[in-house]
Amino acid sequence: MRTASCACGQLKISCDGEPALVALCHCLDCQKRTGSTYGVAAFFERDKAAAEGTAGIYSRSAQSGRQVAFHFCAACGSSVFWEPEQKPEWIAVAVGCFADPTFPAPTRIAWEERRHPWVCLGGGLTD
Repeated sequence: MRTASCACGQLKISCDGEPALVALCHCLDCQKRTGSTYGVAAFFERDKAAAEGTAGIYSRSAQSGRQVAFHFCAACGSSVFWEPEQKPEWIAVAVGCFADPTFPAPTRIAWEERRHPWVCLGGGLTD
């Protein structure tokens, strides 16, 4: 069991087992969401994830044109997990919210053409 939480600990999501996918995304929306140059998400089967706490929800269109519903802490504002309409059987969790340096590394990369040129990644990521 892995548990991710917001900065203040009020919003949590517990995920059973290993993620089905860990992906790093350089899209401009992930850059804005994280305030960094990319976002990293761990995807878990919906029935293996349970959230607790009070979440605000922000929905927007993804690059695919489909909706994504982001769940963020109503107290501290941290974006903890999201529900992609394109993959309704999955929940995506912000890897940083696990605060676990041993968390599995990303195996996929998306929107690499939006990568800031000074960001250097290794580990054999694919798009």
